[in-house]
Amino acid sequence: MTERRRVLLVAEAVSLAHVARPVVLASALAGDHEVTVASAPVFDLCFRGTGLARESLESIPAATFLQRLAAGAPLYTKAELERYVDEDVALLRRLRPDVVIGDFRLSLSVSARVAGIPYFALCNAHWSPWALHDRFPLPDISLTRVLGPRLAEPLFRLGQPIAFRLHAGPLNAMRRKFGLSTFPDVRYAYTDGDRTLYADTPALVPVRPECPAHHHYIGPIVWSPAMALPAWWTALPDGPLAYVTLGSTGRVDLLPELFRALEDCGVNAMTATAGRSDVASPGPHCFVADYLPGLEAAARSDFVICNGGSATVYQALSQGRPVIGVCSNMDQFLTMARVVDAGAGIALRAGTAGYEDLAEAIRRISGSTGAAFRDAARAVQADFLRHDAGEGIRRQIATL
Repeated sequence: MTERRRVLLVAEAVSLAHVARPVVLASALAGDHEVTVASAPVFDLCFRGTGLARESLESIPAATFLQRLAAGAPLYTKAELERYVDEDVALLRRLRPDVVIGDFRLSLSVSARVAGIPYFALCNAHWSPWALHDRFPLPDISLTRVLGPRLAEPLFRLGQPIAFRLHAGPLNAMRRKFGLSTFPDVRYAYTDGDRTLYADTPALVPVRPECPAHHHYIGPIVWSPAMALPAWWTALPDGPLAYVTLGSTGRVDLLPELFRALEDCGVNAMTATAGRSDVASPGPHCFVADYLPGLEAAARSDFVICNGGSATVYQALSQGRPVIGVCSNMDQFLTMARVVDAGAGIALRAGTAGYEDLAEAIRRISGSTGAAFRDAARAVQADFLRHDAGEGIRRQIATL
């Protein structure tokens, strides 16, 4: 018989994905354990129909997070992390969970240790210091926008190790304050935990053999909102179909050019704006909603166009659909790098992608070369089917 545990999952609500993943895991654990999810009161769509117990916890505004990402600046200040630690510790001492699981709640690296609670860090393996592929792509930061990718690339290569150390600075200051060791760079901050749980598969995002034994793959965490289908769902025209969503962090200003490229390539589109754009349908080939059930939309489509983040990319691949990732931040480029390696998608740079780039990618993935992308996506789908993140997290809890 499974021993019933008190499990607290903490979501850093700066993007939909960081809330959705803890909700999926909490739902998998809820039948056997006493489960609570703590997050800021945004992205409530993730909780719809779950009945999960909730606690409110501060997060910086998503807009602030995105501005810092775009500037290539550290994502948190020391003052913000100090507030986070105080709030975390108060919550941990009040609830006294047997374990706390955090999704990008970097302050738990300090607060869980202060409160004496075992801490599981949920992350993607491409951030692991032991990732097999350890070359970091140039993101769309201020340097890239000013100089252009060709000139920015060599400067980024020179500055990246220093930048990674600087990004760890605010958390290191907090750790020193509490007598904890510091991190050599931000990868260690992102993956620090008493256990580190990779929401990937080792085939798609491998790590080196010397990766520590407390790092574990639990498998892709795939979430889709519980919601009614739009009225136009049964009225989609015949022909190739793309599911388009740029999520909570993508360049929604690219949607008009994307719609034009899809129309010119003879591809119909169903689009979820995540409530971030009031763009109207440009014609009978394109259907728009704030949100769509992503798994059903991906399954119905021939391919998916997204911001390259793992949430939608893994939705698409779980249904055997190839992906065009229109990427801005480092995390998106890293996710798509592995998808491109697998042959299951195409990565574009959002900062420079125009009509011609979008149209060429659409022609490649839907035209005569599309079969190779589809075959590769189905191979990744088969790999995903060998993993169950819900079962993976249950196993980790059982060994406490």
